[in-house]
Amino acid sequence: MFGYVRPPMDLLSEAEKNRFQRAYCGLCHALGERYGLAARFILNYDFTYLAILLSDGAEGETYSARCPVSPVKKRDYARPDAAAALAADESVILAYWQARDGVADHDWLHGLKYRGVSKVLEPAYRKAAALRPDFDEVVRRQLAELSRLEDEQCDSMDRAADAFAVLLERSADGVEDPVRRRILGQMLYHLGRWVYLMDAADDLKKDAESGNYNPVALRFRLEDGRWTPESRSEFAQSVDHSIRMIATAYELWNFGCWKPILEATIYSGLFQVGKAVLDGTFRRKVRGLERTNKKAEETT
Repeated sequence: MFGYVRPPMDLLSEAEKNRFQRAYCGLCHALGERYGLAARFILNYDFTYLAILLSDGAEGETYSARCPVSPVKKRDYARPDAAAALAADESVILAYWQARDGVADHDWLHGLKYRGVSKVLEPAYRKAAALRPDFDEVVRRQLAELSRLEDEQCDSMDRAADAFAVLLERSADGVEDPVRRRILGQMLYHLGRWVYLMDAADDLKKDAESGNYNPVALRFRLEDGRWTPESRSEFAQSVDHSIRMIATAYELWNFGCWKPILEATIYSGLFQVGKAVLDGTFRRKVRGLERTNKKAEETT
């Protein structure tokens, strides 16, 4: 995943910030327990939201432990459950194929880091793929479709976004309840579409310099990765429509204790990130929750 789905910290109470942190750390423990230390480094907010959506609406038991990131001070975490296990398995598969896609998209020198990541993740990937073969096949197929669209320089951003959206939609296939599975599928489809288009918009200038495929640039015939007022407005309407579709599906289910976090993210956080991307002020590596935790630790 790409790092665009994140909790709007200014809208969450301390209790909800701590709840999200426990989910974040719980997924980290699930990755470590199932796939070893290396797999824990793929952890990000996007995967944490996947674990939350796949959960049954209740938070698992809380435990405290030291970890490689916090070797001195114990951190609370939600005990990994079946949803965390599913999210961990799918996260490994997604991260591995994202790395392989990075290898394919770069020359030998610039692809070294992606090659290294994929090599480190390969044992974990093989185990995850054996556990979730259907999901692995979907990821393979959809990424192959994206590669085909790239080869033909497809200027339909909707076709390109759909290929990734279907991939994320199918991450809900492991949910047993058919109604909940359909609702989650719709939420994840439109979240996948939004994430893909956000990533393309965020990379406009970089792709213009490198010559890499960017369906948003092709769709609006942008020069040097620069928006025109008209193209910016039309693009914003398109991605905001996906957020509204996420919200429409969200309202059909009770997400239990995760309701405040999900509502703050869907109804405010995604719009905030979208605006920052379009304004050129988004910084993918700045993670509000981690920054808050660091400051808290420095004062204790």
